[in-house]
Amino acid sequence: MQKTIKTIETQLHDQLAHATSLKEVEEIRLAVLGKKGSVTQLLAQMKELSLDDKKAVGPLLQELRQAAEVSINKRRDFLVQQEAQAATVKEQLFDVTVGVSKAQRGHLHPYTHIVEEIQRIFLSMGYEIWDGPEVETDFYNFGALNIPQDHPARDMYDTFWTDAAGHLLRTHTSTVQIRAMQERKPPIAGIAPGRTFRHEAVDASHDYQFMQCEGLFIDKNVTVGHLFATAQTFLKALFEKDTLDIRIRPGFFPFVEPGFEIDMRCVFCKNGCSVCKQSTWIEVFPGGMVHPNVLKAGGIDPDQYAGFAFGFGLTRLAMLKYGIDDIRLLYSGKLKFLEQF
Repeated sequence: MQKTIKTIETQLHDQLAHATSLKEVEEIRLAVLGKKGSVTQLLAQMKELSLDDKKAVGPLLQELRQAAEVSINKRRDFLVQQEAQAATVKEQLFDVTVGVSKAQRGHLHPYTHIVEEIQRIFLSMGYEIWDGPEVETDFYNFGALNIPQDHPARDMYDTFWTDAAGHLLRTHTSTVQIRAMQERKPPIAGIAPGRTFRHEAVDASHDYQFMQCEGLFIDKNVTVGHLFATAQTFLKALFEKDTLDIRIRPGFFPFVEPGFEIDMRCVFCKNGCSVCKQSTWIEVFPGGMVHPNVLKAGGIDPDQYAGFAFGFGLTRLAMLKYGIDDIRLLYSGKLKFLEQF
């Protein structure tokens, strides 16, 4: 055992002399003084020795352990001091003429991508791009759109009303179609992308602020077929597909008659998820024929002209197109999410 102690001591000194990092020093300490280290194992074997051997070997082991601790600490302190000196030299030798790293460049938000794409598609179909105020009056948001005083949408639990009497944050971009009809003469064709606000509980597919796009087309002899053809052409161009799994079903909206819901198969699941509310379908293109009362409110004779209107959610289309499964990510400000676009 005395020979083993001498060997351990020699190897320890040699290993420490060649150690160039704190990590290496720590590995050496564990190999010698750790729970499974060589010195620890020798101490465990002491109980098997005779009394005379214990008297002879015991002091040697204690000296080895103490010497190992001193040598290891000394080498650790030396390396720490060496690293500190190297850091100081590096600061002193800093070259201010060295070129800076390449500056990071910004990029467009997914909303900007989807708005620009939608505008491009409708411009190619002969539509104009419209805009309107986000703070609206009761008349433009409800009254002119054939939404009566007792309609639940006027309730404070669905709408953000302001302190100014009769003013609110618009709940849809359909407000722009009334202004467009008042300012233009048929034929009229345009879309109005923009922010809308509703008193919604926030979850994976709902938010109190979201992007919507209103569309309006008015002329003589306009039919439901024109609406369906427009919806089909738009969705195929947006999703770059020749065929789409969509369905058309009746829907009620006060400002159109008849009204329709155009749904698209959920791209996130096959059997139902939180985004599609377990239905496997997502509503993407609601619309219908403009109600005669709405045409009158816009100053257009319903006996001479007809038209269709639609109001799809830009947020929902962005989620479908880019595979975003949680609406909250769009306003989260998380760089790892936004850098994908």
